Amino acid sequence: MIDIKFLREHPEEVKENIKKKFQDSKLPLVDQVIELDKERRSCQQKADDLKAERNALSKKIGGLMKEGKKDEAEDVKRQVTEKADELAALDARQTELEEEVTKIMMVIPNIIDPSVPIGKDDSENVEVKRYGEPVVPDFEIPYHTDIMERLHGIDLDAARRVAGNGFYYLMGDIARLHSAVISYARDFMIDRGFTYCVPPFMIRANVVTGVMSFAEMDAMMYKIEGEDLYLIGTSEHSMIGKFIDQIVPEEELPYTLTSYSPCFRKEKGAHGLEERGVYRIHQFEKQEMIVVCKPEESPMWFDKLWQNTVDLFRSMDIPVRTLECCSGDLADLKVKSVDVEAWSPRQKKYFEVGSCSNLGDAQARRLKIRVDGKDGKYLAHTLNNTVVAPPRMLIAFLENNLQADGSIRIPEVLRPYMGGKDRIV
Repeated sequence: MIDIKFLREHPEEVKENIKKKFQDSKLPLVDQVIELDKERRSCQQKADDLKAERNALSKKIGGLMKEGKKDEAEDVKRQVTEKADELAALDARQTELEEEVTKIMMVIPNIIDPSVPIGKDDSENVEVKRYGEPVVPDFEIPYHTDIMERLHGIDLDAARRVAGNGFYYLMGDIARLHSAVISYARDFMIDRGFTYCVPPFMIRANVVTGVMSFAEMDAMMYKIEGEDLYLIGTSEHSMIGKFIDQIVPEEELPYTLTSYSPCFRKEKGAHGLEERGVYRIHQFEKQEMIVVCKPEESPMWFDKLWQNTVDLFRSMDIPVRTLECCSGDLADLKVKSVDVEAWSPRQKKYFEVGSCSNLGDAQARRLKIRVDGKDGKYLAHTLNNTVVAPPRMLIAFLENNLQADGSIRIPEVLRPYMGGKDRIV
């Protein structure tokens, strides 16, 4: 959510940003907000004037009573009552206008960074750099669930009977590998100076609307029936929510946190061929990283965050590349985003395994996360990035470490988490 003052003073810049995101249907919202905001400020001024008049009249009453001018005092009392009724009506209208303005402002997209490439959708994202040499072996690589089934590591049929499509049982060494990757990612981030955290796995509606757009909320979140609670789609939601309504001392910044959580997602519309198996599922586990920092430091932290993911995957010998997300592929709250994609030898292409986002002060404005600085209070900047999200990451891991004999090589960094094993057979 952008600053209403910025929109008021730079409406054409806000409209141009909407055009860059190919959301022209939202263009009328800018003028609508300006008119509503103008009326709201007019109500505020009238209310302030009425309060001043009412206070002046109230002071008269006592003097008139002392002078024995009871009738005049009663007349003034009536005027005070009339002013109070008028003031109540103005206050009600002002509240109504504030709610309307906020509702619309929540829909207007954030101002994107000037460096963001302009494009309509993810097909126009721009490759930045490749890390590691993508290799296609001279033997056939089966689909990832076939690899897992040969190793007695997954049971999708039982999961369908128990919970339906989009769920799974991981078994044996594959389940152990899944946990090993999460544990390794946790320690990897702790070694980089991040504080480990296990957050709440449910959050209230005001936190949900504070961290994401309404469109994302509808497509992702599961609501707990009869309660003001949602299952988190990623631990970023509750991690950023940790600072809701807080004024944090500037000297404590930045907050650098890495968190583990299960994640729950509706995954509407996920029906493609490559989204079978465990590529898009309703429940998975994830190691996340978030940063709350000063505005001038967020570009630096943005580059550090996506580099962490690249370094993690390369430490497990998985080739990756980074993609700069174009304007049309950015969620409304994002200022800038980079996707990390892992190499798939079977598909002979890269696929997404993580996404790093700088949200500027959008989440902080919605959640009222302020910093107490030496020159006054200001809004913090928030960033988030995926460290690793099994089991999707397992797809890249299994394909890149599959051997000709059907065994899975375990990279050296993971062996301590696998009881010293150097392969799964």
